[in-house]
Amino acid sequence: MKTNIKVDFLGLKLNSPVLTASGTFGYGDEVADLVDLKQLGAIVTKTITLEPKLGNPQPRIAEVASGMLNTIGLQNIGVRKFVETKLENLLELNVPIIVSVAGACSEDYVGVIKILNSYDKIFAVELNLSCPNLKKTIICQDIGLFDSVIRNVKKISRFPVIAKLSPQVQDISELSLLAQNIGADAVTLTNTFPAMAINIHTFKPKLSTIKGGMSGPCVKPMALRCVFEAGQKIKIPIIGCGGISNANDAIEFILAGATCVSIGTATLVEPKVITDAVSDITKYLENKNIRNLSDLIGRVEL
Repeated sequence: MKTNIKVDFLGLKLNSPVLTASGTFGYGDEVADLVDLKQLGAIVTKTITLEPKLGNPQPRIAEVASGMLNTIGLQNIGVRKFVETKLENLLELNVPIIVSVAGACSEDYVGVIKILNSYDKIFAVELNLSCPNLKKTIICQDIGLFDSVIRNVKKISRFPVIAKLSPQVQDISELSLLAQNIGADAVTLTNTFPAMAINIHTFKPKLSTIKGGMSGPCVKPMALRCVFEAGQKIKIPIIGCGGISNANDAIEFILAGATCVSIGTATLVEPKVITDAVSDITKYLENKNIRNLSDLIGRVEL
């Protein structure tokens, strides 16, 4: 039996449900000689801001049991240099490109989108509303700002708008529903979880900012719960993200309600895990005699 792992997502049939996660795959083109990117559903870029950002001071990465802490602080080259030096190469890869965008206010997001609007081959934009590594309040925790960013971006964006949400809220399913009602075309669940680690020899936090974002296998059950709960309330598609390391993890998220999944931290150890997941999802469908992957979306039996 011939299996089909393509999925319909925001009006496009993606080659697979597996995407890169923003922040762990660089700008998207750095590993083109290591990984067959055409197997992926889409590439999600490193987050871009209106002006360049240096990010947080070192140290800003710490290894912990079953995961990683980071406080990169959205270091990036800024949208103007991004479109001048990175975007054209990305668009030539013939893989759908989702540009991750962040800012401190609605005007910042709108400014980035206005520049990106000149490049019609971009597939979608992902609004990073949930970075935990900045000193300011997470946008997801300020409902007025949250509403303003999504609403104003939707007014001008030529591309579908994906809202990336934080687990640092009282009810992420309600926030997902709000994002849908404001006009978001999809949501990404979730970003990293707030955490910290201490060096017992120096007595100092392992990160310069004391706290950072936790990612890796240890967050998977919590992220999976977020996807499941949101999937019970919303009708727009979900990108599941958080601790996904292989095909089995990806399938769990799809069963919970995700249309696509993003693999992030695991690719820092071995970039090929992302294409291995694509191959292994195909094998899973063959072993289960399931023709279409899309038949599994939200199919968890309660």
